[in-house]
Amino acid sequence: PKNIKLLSAVTNDSFAYIILSNTFTVFESINHIIYLIYCNNNNCIVCYDLKLNQKINEIKNNHEEFITNFSHYLDVENKRDLIMSISLDDNNIRVWNLINWECILNIQKINNDGYLYSACFLKENNKLYIITSNFNLLNTSELIKIFDFNGNKVSEISESNDITYIIQNYYDKNTSKNYIITGNLGYVKSYDFKKRELYHKYSDKDTGTHLSVLVNDSNNLLKLIESCFDGKIRIWNFHSGKLLNEIKVDKWLTGICILNSGNLFVGCYDRTIKLIDLKNKNIVKSLEGHKDWVLTIKKINHPKYGTCLISQGRKNDQIKMWMIES
Repeated sequence: PKNIKLLSAVTNDSFAYIILSNTFTVFESINHIIYLIYCNNNNCIVCYDLKLNQKINEIKNNHEEFITNFSHYLDVENKRDLIMSISLDDNNIRVWNLINWECILNIQKINNDGYLYSACFLKENNKLYIITSNFNLLNTSELIKIFDFNGNKVSEISESNDITYIIQNYYDKNTSKNYIITGNLGYVKSYDFKKRELYHKYSDKDTGTHLSVLVNDSNNLLKLIESCFDGKIRIWNFHSGKLLNEIKVDKWLTGICILNSGNLFVGCYDRTIKLIDLKNKNIVKSLEGHKDWVLTIKKINHPKYGTCLISQGRKNDQIKMWMIES
């Protein structure tokens, strides 16, 4: 990019008190509206139209505690957008229909001990599932859980007894398989959803907490990219588990976002967003504008500004939008 310009603080009431990624979600809806969904300091879900630059809705009394992260699912078959909200402390998940903000699914007290850090949607054989992270600090038998869309637990994933901070689904169109990807305390792992078993462990040593993981199909090679508290970005061959590249950035890395095939954004403890050249393994730009630890970074195509980056800092640091000039 020629230049990356901080446009503004999009919000004035957003709040993210825990160090996690996916503290907000941003997407183009089935009706081609660009929505930003976040939690405000009154523990309400806020629905914000990025094109009109205004709040559309504010949903109150939705969780017992602060909402810690969100995810979006485009339900093409039913022509609707689904929003999942998670509260780490109350161990609950709620799924909302964006059209009228009706809560269509409420799964309560998911883990017996500890916290619920993350969850994701997964569709297989025309059935929609909710996959939840586990918490094993007390060495209990908590595993990754799979719920159907009626809120019933249908199974668990073997060999998943970690503290899992981020969990997400990746569908490999080349193999027609769903995989579950987890960032854990110590390792990154993938699981074969159909077999309900471990696929790969992407490390031979404990490297620290992993708060952000993505899978990127680049030049017909499927790569798993992850950020770590040890200050490194690691790139793995997804299917072989082989380490392809390691980039030293800074200590305590959080959210990551692919800009293009050769560049990656990463949020840092030093309140900056760093643009990384993946090939040359160096920092291209360091973006300043946040007042606290940068947690979540996502890319969106804005109708007025083109390719934009949306980012959120910790606590009362507001969600910001950056215009990327190419």
